[in-house]
Amino acid sequence: MRVLFAGSPAIAVPSLDALCRTEGIELTGVLTNPDSPKGRHGTPAPTEIGEAAEKICAGVPVLKPYKLDASAREQVSSLKPDLLVTFAYGRIFGPKFLALFPLGGINIHPSLLPKYRGPSPVQAAILNRDEETGICVQTLAEEMDSGDILAVEKLRLTGDETADSLGGIMAQKAAVILPKALKDIADGTALGQPQEHGKASYCPLISRDDGLIVWEKSVAEIEAKIRAFYPWPLCRTIHDGRELYILKAVIYAGGALNGKAGQIMGIDKQAGILVQTGEGILAVTQLQYQGKKALFWRDFLNGARDFLNAQLG
Repeated sequence: MRVLFAGSPAIAVPSLDALCRTEGIELTGVLTNPDSPKGRHGTPAPTEIGEAAEKICAGVPVLKPYKLDASAREQVSSLKPDLLVTFAYGRIFGPKFLALFPLGGINIHPSLLPKYRGPSPVQAAILNRDEETGICVQTLAEEMDSGDILAVEKLRLTGDETADSLGGIMAQKAAVILPKALKDIADGTALGQPQEHGKASYCPLISRDDGLIVWEKSVAEIEAKIRAFYPWPLCRTIHDGRELYILKAVIYAGGALNGKAGQIMGIDKQAGILVQTGEGILAVTQLQYQGKKALFWRDFLNGARDFLNAQLG
C-alpha cells in the first residue's frame, strides 16, 4: 500500500518513523508546511517533519507547498499514493485533494473523540484538568475530526503534565497504534466506529494572547494554564512594566494568605515565590523576564530585590 504522510510539528515525527518501518507500506512522499524563519536571525528552517524526513526516509520526496492548489495536487498525483496519513499537518484537505487517494485518508488526533475536536486537544485536556485523555486514529471526513474511529488508546493523567510532556507521550502512543490501523486498511479488515456527534466538543487555535495570566482566576485554573501553555505560548504577566513569563509553578498547600490578586505574598523556602490568586496561592518555581534567561526562583530574586511585595499584572 502506497502512503503519503502529511504533518509538520515534532509530535508527528515518531508516526512518520513508524510508517517507514511498517511492513507492506511504501512511503511515496511527505507533505509538510514550507520552511519558515526561525532563530534570532530569521533563517528559514524546515518543519520538524521536514527535517526528520531527510534523515529517516532519505530519498522520499518532501513536498512543501504554500497552498494545496492544482500544482500541489499534480505533484501528489504523480506519486500515485493509495492512502493519505496525516498528523498535525495544520491545513484543511478539500474534496479535490482527497480524491487523489483511492483508499481515502486517516488522521491521528490526540484526544478521545468526539471530545476536543480542533487544533489544541493536548492543551485542552490540561486546561480542563481532565483525569483521562487519549489518542485516536480516525478516517478523514468532510467535517473536521468527525470521521469514524479505527483505533483508540486511553491515557490516565497525573495532573503534572505540560503540553510538552503530554505531547511527547501522545507522539509515542500514536506510533504504536498507527501500524495496526494501516495493516487493517491494507487487508480490508478495518472497521470504523462512528462518533457520537451529539457529544462533540471543540478546542480553538491558541494564540500568544491566550498566555496572559488573569490573577483573579483560581489557583487551580492558573496552574493548569501554565502547564498547558508550556513551551508555547508561555504564560506571562507584567511586573514593573516588563513582561514576565511564569514557566513553572505549583498550587501552594501551606495554608491561606490574604492579599490582592497578583500580589507577591513572600516566599516559602521549599515551595518558591508565593503569589495571591483569586482563590488560593500559587508557588512559582521558575520564571523569566522577556529577553532574559529562565531562572530558578532563588536565582531570580538575587537579581530582582524589589520583587517581594510587588503587584503583578
